Amino acid sequence: MKVTPARSAGRRSPTAHDLKVWREFIETGEHLRSLIGSRLQVDSELSSGDYAVLLALAEANGKRMRSSELANHIEWERSRLSHHLGRMESRGLISREKCATDSRGADVVLTERGSSLFRRASAPHLKAVQELFIDAFTPELLTKVDEVTAALRGHLASLSAIEGG
Repeated sequence: MKVTPARSAGRRSPTAHDLKVWREFIETGEHLRSLIGSRLQVDSELSSGDYAVLLALAEANGKRMRSSELANHIEWERSRLSHHLGRMESRGLISREKCATDSRGADVVLTERGSSLFRRASAPHLKAVQELFIDAFTPELLTKVDEVTAALRGHLASLSAIEGG
């Protein structure tokens, strides 16, 4: 089932119902991220930011990525990522190495300690995702969540393309 926008391209102000749906969507998402992040921190001593970086590196070819590529992949500003990587590097989770193909760039590399912590964190993290998110839906509703998410991502991508960003 394809989800299509119900509104015309004309401009109008959001209704009270529109704003209620928006607030509930944002607040529920924030609450969910907070709960999952708290469980992750308790279970593994990793922040959700640490986990996002480690996941990207664990899935990357050679367990390494250019820092600019990593920033784009996890959708962080480069300055935010740079500061976060500094903290992760001081904890031995990642290392930064000069890029072999571009002397101006750096590769972020998953260390053995980072890989080990990531593996140990994954099972409890996936359990939290199951309990807090997936278990909230029937299979049919989860399919609808997927469709709504795809529609929203597509809409944002089209706006981003129009706006040049």
